[in-house]
Amino acid sequence: MAFLFRFLARLPLPLLHNLGALAGWLVYAASPTYRRHLRENTAQAGVEKARPAAVAEAGKSILELPKIWLRPQEEVIERIVRVFGWELVEAAWREQRGILFLTPHLGCYEITAQYYAARRPITVLYRPPKRTWLASLLEQGRGANLKLAPADFSGVRLLMRALRRREAVGILPDQVPGQGEGVWAPFFGRPAYTMTLAVRLAEAGATVLLAYAERLAYGAGYRLHLRTLAAPLAGTLAERAAQLNGELELLVRECPEQYLWGYNRYKVPAGVSGPGVRAESC
Repeated sequence: MAFLFRFLARLPLPLLHNLGALAGWLVYAASPTYRRHLRENTAQAGVEKARPAAVAEAGKSILELPKIWLRPQEEVIERIVRVFGWELVEAAWREQRGILFLTPHLGCYEITAQYYAARRPITVLYRPPKRTWLASLLEQGRGANLKLAPADFSGVRLLMRALRRREAVGILPDQVPGQGEGVWAPFFGRPAYTMTLAVRLAEAGATVLLAYAERLAYGAGYRLHLRTLAAPLAGTLAERAAQLNGELELLVRECPEQYLWGYNRYKVPAGVSGPGVRAESC
C-alpha cells in the first residue's frame, strides 16, 4: 500500500481527481452504510441537489491525499492559485498573536496547514492512523514547520504551548470527539456531539480563523478561503459550541458539494448519553 501511495503521489492532479471521482461513486455504490449517511446528512442540511457532486468530490479528497502528503511542500502549495483573507493572518502577525485555524471537512482540508507551514510554524491536531505504514507516510509528508499533535491530552498540551509561543494551531472542529470531550449542540438542525476543544482554545486570546481550500474543476488547483468568526464566541460552553457549529454551517453552504457528507457526524460516541438524556448524578 505504501508503494501505491507513492505511485499516486506522482500522478498529475487532474488525473487523480478523475480517478477520485470514479472511486467516490464506486464506494457510494458498494457501501450501504456510507450511502445512508451521505443521503441522510445532505437531506438534513437541505442540500440534496449537491449530493451527486458530493459523491465525486469525496473520492477526489481521498485520491489527492498522497500528493498533498508526499510531494515536496513547494510543489504542493503551488496548487493554491488564489488566497482570500490572507490579510487576516498578516494582521495577527503584526499584533504578535497566535492563530487558531478551524478547518472543517470541507474541500482539501489537508492543504491549508501546508500553505501556512511554508511560512511559519503550525501545530495540527490529528488522530494517528491505526496502520503503521500510513502513520509513517504521514510523518514523511509533513514539512519542517508542520508539527503533528496526537488527539489526546498530550496533544492538547502541545497546542496550548504553541499558542503561548504565539504560533498557529489547526484542528478539525467538526470531528466527533470522544467521551467527556464534547457537548451536544445543533448542527444543521440536528444534535451533534461537538468538540469543546475548539471553543476552549479560542479562550487563549489567539486570532480565530475559519479556513477551507476549495477544490477547482479539472484539477486546476485550489482557492484558499480565510475569514474571522461573525462574532466572538460567548455564553456557556454549550452555547459557544452551538455558535461555532452555526459558523461552520455558513461555511459549508458556500461550497456544499465539497463537504464530507458521508462522515458519520451525528454518531453517539461510546460511553456518551444521547442528546436530551440527563447523566446520572454521582
